[in-house]
Amino acid sequence: MVILLSVLEVVFVLAVVVGVGLWSVPAALILAGVLGVVAVEREQARRKGAG
Repeated sequence: MVILLSVLEVVFVLAVVVGVGLWSVPAALILAGVLGVVAVEREQARRKGAG
């Protein structure tokens, strides 16, 4: 179930980034960078909490 939710979250984020990219490519690149940082921070927090 967790994997399904993770895949769904990734698909949703990609759809948002592509939608923004259709409007403005620089904005989509900035948004993708920010979302990438957020994803890394979430993963690091999850691993720190589990370990």
